[in-house]
Amino acid sequence: MSSESLDRLTIDKSRQQRPAGRRNRTVIIIASAALLSVALIVGMYRGKAVVIESGSVSQVFPTQSFTLLNASGYVVAQRKAAVASKTTGRLEWIGVEEGSVVKSGQIIARLENRDLQSIVQQGVASLQNSRALLAQARAELADAEQSYKRQQELLKQGIVSRSEFDIAEARFKRAAAGTRASEAGISGSGASLRGARINLDYSLIRAPFDAVVLTKNADVGDIITPLGAAANAKAAVVTIADLTSLEVEADVSESNLAQVKKGQPCEIVLDALPGARFRGVVHTVVPTADRTKASVMVKVRFVDTDSRILPEMSAKVAFLEREAVKADQQPRIAVNPAAIVSTGGREGVYRVKAERVEFVPVKRGAKLGDLVEVSGVKSGDKVALKPLDKLKDGSKISLPEKK
Repeated sequence: MSSESLDRLTIDKSRQQRPAGRRNRTVIIIASAALLSVALIVGMYRGKAVVIESGSVSQVFPTQSFTLLNASGYVVAQRKAAVASKTTGRLEWIGVEEGSVVKSGQIIARLENRDLQSIVQQGVASLQNSRALLAQARAELADAEQSYKRQQELLKQGIVSRSEFDIAEARFKRAAAGTRASEAGISGSGASLRGARINLDYSLIRAPFDAVVLTKNADVGDIITPLGAAANAKAAVVTIADLTSLEVEADVSESNLAQVKKGQPCEIVLDALPGARFRGVVHTVVPTADRTKASVMVKVRFVDTDSRILPEMSAKVAFLEREAVKADQQPRIAVNPAAIVSTGGREGVYRVKAERVEFVPVKRGAKLGDLVEVSGVKSGDKVALKPLDKLKDGSKISLPEKK
């Protein structure tokens, strides 16, 4: 074999090492890429937000757990009056405004009444004159009576003639008739004076009962008429209401009427005072139905009076199964029991804070309807409801988009 052939059989070590180096670099690159991919996947997984369903922590009252029925209505004064004058006249003075408290019989306004005062003065003078005439007639009657009796004795003795006696008798009868006429004149003058004083009193507008002024409908200078039929005339001077007679008139569906009875305890909430609860009791069920609404009006009386309650306020009435005690009127903090989770031997909720949740320990209390009383959170807090098994303290979350 020639030396050239042997050279071909010799292994070239430099050529054999180059492919091995390339393979090592390829393995390193592939491994690095795999590690980077794993890191990216883990990072993406850790940063992925959990879509949750959430609920709110509520402030509830224990009475909600034994409420049979809810209805809405308005506060209405059962004693209300539009105070007007019985006569026509120009309003000269008014002494009240909206919100004024008035007593029964109190003068709240006055019409021009100088002409009526003059008539009263005339009546007083006429009565005095009638009394003077009566005194004169009685004096005349006394003199005529003495003369009549004297003539009667003299006639028996035959001293005077019959004609003289007849004259004395006629005079006595005229004096008696004059006295009766004067007495009747006094009665007539007295009646006229009383009528004049009544007409004068009609010009003074008085409050018919203890009340509060709701509206002032007229001002000084307005013409007041009983019917308000004249142009630019006013019928009512003020509108008043007895605030101790306030009741809520609520419409109850006919299908739920069986759950309402007279004397039933209620709880009243006014839209203007959402944080207050007022005790009430069913005063009466109006014995007629509204066919257009298929409902019956129920009047609920306030047990306690409060100056903040005003007529025409909108109200909601809860008809209760039993009377609420003082503790039932205190608000409680409650949450959906589905939001409570046990972890690490503790019970708590995942409170939503920005885009993450934080674990807040809570303590269970009494059950309030579909909710449960808790401590550790406050009303208005938003908490996660599910999936709680995918959450932990600090988990990133997102809420579903509203449709």
